[in-house]
Amino acid sequence: MPMPTEERVSQLVAELVARRGFDLEGVAIVAAGNGELAPVRVKVTVDSDGPADLDAIAALSRDMSELLDAAGDFGESAYLLEVTTPGVDRPLRTERHWRRAQGRKVRVKLADGAERIEGKARFDARVGQFADDATTIALVLGGKIKPHRVHVPLTDIAEAVVQVEFNAPGAAELELAGGIAPGRPVPGEEPADLAAPGQHSDTPTEGLAE
Repeated sequence: MPMPTEERVSQLVAELVARRGFDLEGVAIVAAGNGELAPVRVKVTVDSDGPADLDAIAALSRDMSELLDAAGDFGESAYLLEVTTPGVDRPLRTERHWRRAQGRKVRVKLADGAERIEGKARFDARVGQFADDATTIALVLGGKIKPHRVHVPLTDIAEAVVQVEFNAPGAAELELAGGIAPGRPVPGEEPADLAAPGQHSDTPTEGLAE
């Protein structure tokens, strides 16, 4: 029996994820070994406004495994389910990503044709707050030495990826950024292993439809 697509798994789990207070960030299905009988790994990435609750993610993983088994899309094929939260070094693609990254350092690449920021198309900045219409984001440039704020339309940003930090930002930087998003760790003070995607993943659960 063919494997369900990532889109199909997303459709199956979306309601459960939302009901538990999470946002569904993505589904990836990859081979977990060699050979035709090797199980596949189903990785479901979720996120929320507050800090990751490992017990809540573990409970979500168990219920999701039961849901997928009941749906029967995997037939008699074994699969490993992994429910995880994004790593610190995540790309920012939606408005909620930007809001949750407030206070974080990001590497920005401007879109072709966009007005350069201080003559640069690529630069590091600290994420600030949205303008009232949520179409323009404040970015703090200059680091600890000469922090200053600029405002950039989201449509001018082609790519933005959060950077792993090993030192806390300057007080002036954070003040200009409006502080850290509620419930998020202070950059440079979170445990080092939070930098790795999947840190909050539950132990992979093996699923096999009866």
